[in-house]
Amino acid sequence: MKKRDFLKNLASISLASLPVSQGIQQLLSAVPDSTPKALASNEAFWAKIRADYKLKPDYINLENGYYCMIPEPTLEKLIQNMREVNYQASYYMRTVRFENKKKVANALADMADCNHGELIVTRNATESLDTIIAGFPWQAGDEAVMAHQDYGAMQNMFRQVENRQGIKVNVIDVPMHPKNDEEVVAAYEAAISPKTKLLMVCHIINITGHILPIRKICDMAHNKGVEVMVDGAHAFGQFQFSIKELDCDYYGTSLHKWLSAPLGAGFLFVKREKVDQIWPLMAEGKREPGDISRLNHIGTHPCHTDLTILDAIAYQNAIGGARKEERLRFVQRYWSEKARKMEHVVVNTPADPKRSCAIANVGIKGMKPSDMADTLLNKYNIWTVAIDGAGVKGCRISPNVYTSLEELDTFVAALEEMKV
Repeated sequence: MKKRDFLKNLASISLASLPVSQGIQQLLSAVPDSTPKALASNEAFWAKIRADYKLKPDYINLENGYYCMIPEPTLEKLIQNMREVNYQASYYMRTVRFENKKKVANALADMADCNHGELIVTRNATESLDTIIAGFPWQAGDEAVMAHQDYGAMQNMFRQVENRQGIKVNVIDVPMHPKNDEEVVAAYEAAISPKTKLLMVCHIINITGHILPIRKICDMAHNKGVEVMVDGAHAFGQFQFSIKELDCDYYGTSLHKWLSAPLGAGFLFVKREKVDQIWPLMAEGKREPGDISRLNHIGTHPCHTDLTILDAIAYQNAIGGARKEERLRFVQRYWSEKARKMEHVVVNTPADPKRSCAIANVGIKGMKPSDMADTLLNKYNIWTVAIDGAGVKGCRISPNVYTSLEELDTFVAALEEMKV
């Protein structure tokens, strides 16, 4: 074998289907009924999955929404990938780096159900969505629509474009407890004018866990000639969906959240026919029409992170996306249904099970969210994050697949005691 072929094969080792989680398939084969719903409440099974995570004993981690830690098998693959790239050094960077990154993008496209060539690997949802907001072909007087509940980084980019290019941004409030999908769609529709060019909407609102009816919003907006950009920072890897079925024009997400990829990983989807109209965030050389790589120039970056995305996908697939989703829905409802029965508690997430998954938000009447978070940590050793804005007052609670019911019982008991 020629030296170049040998090194290229060596560089592609992590791109194979490797056993990043020892024994998950054996675990599943040992479970009499491993259907997603049946397995969701099987504590013995999830206790074995929990063993793949190195958990800090100082607190119960109910703040996975910011960053879902990497399970140890994936972490080991990250270290191997880092060593391999370091070993090959500039040879790797100048030969197979771009080919391998494209393979990662294609694997993500398969998982997200979109076409190859419509998805690029980015560093996070902010980079992905800000690329669209900043690079959209705005004209002075154009309008955009967003919500008060949208993530701050994207709101800031819209404001920058508003000040710089003379557009107008119309901001809505998403109904927190809608009676039906149509109520949510109507809130966005009311903000659209003949000048509206782009609508941003969260697939799942990060502060409340509210899952929005994206396809219906897209259909409504497209009927009015408005393009739709979806913030899916918390959706990908948390619950299953198809980008083709959503029929949005742009979709951005962070992979270091619910896919449990390394920090600094995300993707951006752009419909092929929209690629050429977007200005890159960083200038790129000439590309063929429709080549999405023109939007992906970010200079030299940690490509071992890109490689490990494949290992995170392999781990997710070993468990099964549907099984993971059902477990996350189960653990959220396990605590939130108990909390809804407490008179001194306010749950800021829709009660309809279809409108949420892992994330929910809960507040204590008469208590500041910051005080609530401090009390949970200092008195009960429970780590959360306080949310106080956009009409939401409470703590975001985001357990993961490794979270035990015993930990959630501790949290519920804490809520019961926290009366003002």
